[in-house]
Amino acid sequence: MRRAGIEVTTVGVGGEMVTGAHGIAVKADVCECRLQAADDLEMVVLPGGMPGTLNLKASEKVNEFIDLAIDKGAFVAAICAAPSILGEKGLLKGKMAVCYPGFEDKLLGAAVFEADVICDGNIITARGAGAAVDFAAQLIGALKGEEEAERVLDAILA
Repeated sequence: MRRAGIEVTTVGVGGEMVTGAHGIAVKADVCECRLQAADDLEMVVLPGGMPGTLNLKASEKVNEFIDLAIDKGAFVAAICAAPSILGEKGLLKGKMAVCYPGFEDKLLGAAVFEADVICDGNIITARGAGAAVDFAAQLIGALKGEEEAERVLDAILA
């Protein structure tokens, strides 16, 4: 997304340093405790994985931002297990969605597909890490248009 000139703020749940399930530590731009409502919010992206999805789901601040994005008509995107958060919040009713295999029962009210990425209105869902490049292209396309998404894909030789 940054390759497309999109301003991105990464947020760490529980602190600025977040360690994923595979032991990779990432320093976020801010901690959820310092996150403030943004009038210019265009998209919320939930990265998924475990136990990350459970941490996101349990975060009051993350849920506030999901709700803010929905209220504003902004995009909400989720990959891997994270679409389950949207399903359990009732945000996928009547929508097409995908998720990591085994989480389909959490996509309450959704028409579940076996695709890598699906965009239905302002909701974008993706299956897992193997779909990350296509997911990123969909996010860029949603915010900057298909031409910019293609430009970035060409630049990274995808």
